[in-house]
Amino acid sequence: MTVWTEQELNRIGNAEELQIASRRKDGTMRRYVTIWVVRAGQDIYVRSAYGKDNPWFVRALASGEGRIRAGGVERDVAFERPEEDVHAAIDAAYHAKYDRYGPAIVGSVTGPDAVGTTLRVVPRT
Repeated sequence: MTVWTEQELNRIGNAEELQIASRRKDGTMRRYVTIWVVRAGQDIYVRSAYGKDNPWFVRALASGEGRIRAGGVERDVAFERPEEDVHAAIDAAYHAKYDRYGPAIVGSVTGPDAVGTTLRVVPRT
């Protein structure tokens, strides 16, 4: 594993959306799915707006790795469960970035129910 550069963090964090693909068991990539993305501190996070059973989330969690594209950055990544103490910062980042879309949609990726649908996106070497 490696760390994001400040430029990558800014470009991904400022991107309106992120494309995410998980790796199949045979090593090939699944099709990209477009989702929201936030930066909180020195990390990148994604959440499933449609719960833990959303197919992209289930596949990303099961494979633990994939590829992302956002803000001109394309990287192989690992998907990890985040530390428990970061969820308030992740919620705040989603509100700051996406509240203009209204409470119903932002509410689908914030609050206690969103904790279980959160993945930390970690760059791979």
